[in-house]
Amino acid sequence: MGTKPPSPWDRHPSRSRPERAHRERPTDSNASMHADHKRELRLYGLNAVRAVFARRPEAIRKVYLNEARIPQLQALLKWCAVHRIGYRVVEDADLQKLAASSHHEGVVADVLREPAQSLLTWLQALSSDRHCALWLDGVGNPHNLGAILRSAAHFGVAAILLPQHSSLALSGAAARVAEGGAEAVPFVQLGESVEAIAQLHAAGFALAATVVAGGEDVFAAELPRRLVYVLGAEGEGMDRGLAADCDLRLSIVGSGAVESLNVASATAVLLAEWSRRGA
Repeated sequence: MGTKPPSPWDRHPSRSRPERAHRERPTDSNASMHADHKRELRLYGLNAVRAVFARRPEAIRKVYLNEARIPQLQALLKWCAVHRIGYRVVEDADLQKLAASSHHEGVVADVLREPAQSLLTWLQALSSDRHCALWLDGVGNPHNLGAILRSAAHFGVAAILLPQHSSLALSGAAARVAEGGAEAVPFVQLGESVEAIAQLHAAGFALAATVVAGGEDVFAAELPRRLVYVLGAEGEGMDRGLAADCDLRLSIVGSGAVESLNVASATAVLLAEWSRRGA
């Protein structure tokens, strides 16, 4: 068992419990705190929390953990103590309530969300190398998003592209399933589709609509060095107009025993094939 570093909550008894919401009219300071709260994301899972600490420690606002995790999170707890970030050692039942999940893996953290980039900002910062990105058209299941992020991180995807009116956002469940991948792949918020496609084309990207049937076999097709896989929603598929605007139509040919792979499994196959071409 590791030694427990001093906690800011331990030093300040008045902070031993999460603060209750105030009822008074917000001041400028209160409004700022409320804005921060709206930007906060409750993460859980060891690798998800470790990934934020490794890349964006300043985003961490609070940490809750069980005693068994202290040895593995010594560096994080020491950082919290130095920077006066509150943390508490709690029971598993408390962690389950905080995470609203039994899959908390012994640690929960409130962190600030990383804002999505604009497409133009992302393109301007992109190197001239070979790149792959994922355009998620209606994907909403958090476990599928988490699995997609994990595959995207594994294969070095440059970004997740979100349609203009997409409500898709990272959740604690998605971040846990991603096993740290959510910190490795940036989100890019697109504008109007026609303009976004024009900007991607101008940057040398081709768009490939991924379809269940009727597309070119991805294992035989020529894949451009800069490629955006466009992936449709679970069940409904992608918007037909968007599919028609893509440069390619690709399918994953299988045995026919089942209709198709789910979107997360299909993403892993598509990315593996794109990665293999660059080896």
